[in-house]
Amino acid sequence: MARKAPAVKRRTDCFFGLHFDLHPNENDSDLGADVSESMVDALLKKVKPDFVQYDCKGHRGYSGYPTAVGTPAPGIKKDSLKIWRKVTRRRGVALFVHYSGVWDTVAASAHPDWARIDENGAPDPNITSTFGPYAELLLIPQLKELARDYGIDGAWIDGECWAILPDYCDAAKRAFREETGHFVLPLKRGDTFWREFLDLNRHQFLRYLARYVQEVHRDFPDFQICSNWLYSTMVPEPVTVPVDFLSGDFSPGKSVNTARMEARYLASNNMPWDLMAWGFNRAQDTDWSHKAPVQLQQEAAVCISQGGGFQVYYQPTRSGRIDGSLVGVMADVAAFCRKRKAASFRTDSVPQVAVILSSESIKAATDTLYKWNDQQAPAKGALHALLELGYSVDVLSEHQLFERSDSYPLIVLPECSALLPSFVEKLREYAASGGSLMLIGAAPARLFPKELGVRFSADPEETDAFIDADGVLGCCDGLWQPVSVPPARRVASRYAAHDTSGPADAAASVSKFKKGRVGAIYGPAASVHLKTHLPATRRLIGLLAGRLFPNPVVKLSAPPCVDVVLRRKGARVIVHLVNTSGMQQADDYTVVDYVPPVGPVELTVRLKRRPDKVSLAGESAGFTSRWNAGRLRVRIDRIDIHAALVIE
Repeated sequence: MARKAPAVKRRTDCFFGLHFDLHPNENDSDLGADVSESMVDALLKKVKPDFVQYDCKGHRGYSGYPTAVGTPAPGIKKDSLKIWRKVTRRRGVALFVHYSGVWDTVAASAHPDWARIDENGAPDPNITSTFGPYAELLLIPQLKELARDYGIDGAWIDGECWAILPDYCDAAKRAFREETGHFVLPLKRGDTFWREFLDLNRHQFLRYLARYVQEVHRDFPDFQICSNWLYSTMVPEPVTVPVDFLSGDFSPGKSVNTARMEARYLASNNMPWDLMAWGFNRAQDTDWSHKAPVQLQQEAAVCISQGGGFQVYYQPTRSGRIDGSLVGVMADVAAFCRKRKAASFRTDSVPQVAVILSSESIKAATDTLYKWNDQQAPAKGALHALLELGYSVDVLSEHQLFERSDSYPLIVLPECSALLPSFVEKLREYAASGGSLMLIGAAPARLFPKELGVRFSADPEETDAFIDADGVLGCCDGLWQPVSVPPARRVASRYAAHDTSGPADAAASVSKFKKGRVGAIYGPAASVHLKTHLPATRRLIGLLAGRLFPNPVVKLSAPPCVDVVLRRKGARVIVHLVNTSGMQQADDYTVVDYVPPVGPVELTVRLKRRPDKVSLAGESAGFTSRWNAGRLRVRIDRIDIHAALVIE
């Protein structure tokens, strides 16, 4: 009697996965030649992923399987997708496809009426129009083909939010005229209705997504769809499109720092999510080299500690072969993640510090639709400083924070250039009712003079600045707000040169405001910290945070390279400790094969009652704990990469 195949998990239950794409092109001659059931089975048996995302259609627009709907690549030797589906189904592994959406060079070139029209009136050779028929005539039929003929579980749609550009097609002109009454489309920042034109394109993109997702779901409700980087820091908007999960592939280099930001933001959306690490990296003028297991484990720890899933991206050979050495790395990383799953997956944040990533500021400053830009830098710099100080931090946009601001003891508003009046008023109400509000930068500070109890003595000015934070001077040049601060409220000073004998201006202050507190740093400490990671900028932010939020649930005694993540799973409180020491940063240190351990690490956790059980998940290091007067005091001998203190 044949053994029944195990059930395939829904994506919401998937924790660890693998991603393989090839972006088939017109020069391929051996696609699938080396793909076999035995190769796929050996990989799945050793790695045991919950899901695989396999190659389907890349940015060039060619499909790597013999599609009857799209354009098959000319060099298909075997139907790789059919083989992967057969073996993954037998193993109970979900199979998704990598599918390039808006970016489709073949479709845009062959059908100029499907293409985006650029500002010069020419069809885009690569990018299709979200106003046009591309979705109805190709994307939707092909996704249905994959669901119907191959039994694919879903699609990870690439090349969408980060690839689209403003569209000057006739449909966009008509929509713009109906919305604004103007007949001439703006071409650049400064032109009349430039922001409105970008917003029109953004809204159209989201309608386009909703249209094809709903149409595929209508016929295949179990087919699960994700649009790469949708509702991430690149698209910090309310969730309105009925996608099934969120995901994104973070940068191959400087990956830990990218993942620290993206994981926290995705975790704030209350949706299933995962992040994808590239299994390879390269320096300038070099080809790709594969990462060591420890490098990927460190990247994984950042993601799974926030409650999400993790996947690793590799490219097979053009013929579909996956080298055995890579399978060994995949197995090591998968085992690392699985060992931590019970303490990590699908946990909830215990709110401590919220850093605001301002969607409004991003839109006000960008010259395109959805791209990472300088407006993300202050939030990232504030996040890094607060993590280095031992705080557990969430990252949220205005719409996410609006309904849950009261749950955070400290909210940080870093260097936002534009905020809606309703959100500013919400922050005032938050502080007045007992919250602590930290403002970083001249622009945020100027919104709250009454609450800060200060007087602005002049307009903000670009100036040299050396900040005195706990006796350590550091350069923090940029836009500073001159301010008159009562001596009792001053927290730190700044100087015009590296010389403390000269006159000192206020760098930061804090004041009581009704039931709460409001503090400010009057210059660009967050964005400067991202560029420099100076101890002085970290300590400046720490001085203010210590005044505003003196009693976090977790107090950590460890080097700045240990991130604290405070989560909850049912009745259990979980303190994740992620060792980021030695993380890859510089191009000339492309691959990391050693992470220096940290220890001993000591922490104190405030609890309402004595715990029944304390355990350490992940690392096998020794630890001790003792309970005294509402405090659990813990000493962990050593953290290699990630440990989770589980308190029951």
